Amino acid sequence: MASGLLRRAIARVPPLSPAARAVISRPHASEAQAQQLDPKAKQSSTSKTFQIYRWSPDSANKPELKDYEIDLKECGPMVLDALIKIKNEIDPTLTFRRSCREGICGSCAMNMDGHNGLACLTKIPSGGPTMITPLPHMFVVKDLVVDMTNFYNQYKLIEPWLKRKSPPENQGKEILQSKEDRKKLDGMYECILCACCSTSCPSYWWNPESYLGPAALLHANRWIMDSRDEYTKERLDAINDEYKLYRCHTILNCAKACPKGLNPGMQIQNIKKLELQS
Repeated sequence: MASGLLRRAIARVPPLSPAARAVISRPHASEAQAQQLDPKAKQSSTSKTFQIYRWSPDSANKPELKDYEIDLKECGPMVLDALIKIKNEIDPTLTFRRSCREGICGSCAMNMDGHNGLACLTKIPSGGPTMITPLPHMFVVKDLVVDMTNFYNQYKLIEPWLKRKSPPENQGKEILQSKEDRKKLDGMYECILCACCSTSCPSYWWNPESYLGPAALLHANRWIMDSRDEYTKERLDAINDEYKLYRCHTILNCAKACPKGLNPGMQIQNIKKLELQS
């Protein structure tokens, strides 16, 4: 009975016209065929424009934003991939720092679409052109390379090494600390000194020579909180200054900019509390 009903249902379906059969049987065009029919199809969907800051001390030209267009299908997903492709295939004079490609060395710190970050960890944004400039309020050496001399001098100023007044109990052995004391260093030791936080801080923009900045102060707190260090008071006295420490107004741009998810502002607040207690 069921088979009889099925035959009658099929018999009622009107036959397809030759044109309809042609539409149904026609295969989809391949990507290559589609590009031959419409060359702009590929460009509209996979091309991307990067506006990159260019300046060379060897040239009399003023700084400018130069446009580079690449095919995203032939490029990796990160901004650093795009920069390497542009340097290798379009303009070998483009200058930028990079090393590990894993967000560990901090070399490729720059400003992308108005936000500081690491080019190796920043995905190429979709949509319109992407603007890439050096870290803000830093002297530019060339293109995307900035002069880190002042930044490193401020880091050196806080003496980022273990200092002790008494010799270790076991000579030639490491100085032990409890798990609880070790945990106090979390959120500080992970800093890679990329300068994303300091160059996003308005207080650092205004007083770069006198204010130590979020990165240096975060490391200062890292050694202040280290149970193995015996120069806590001296470290606090060294940075207890109107400009070195108290130019921080807790704007917290530093926390937003840090590619490692750290909060330098919170560490600076801890130093201020310790200064009041000492």
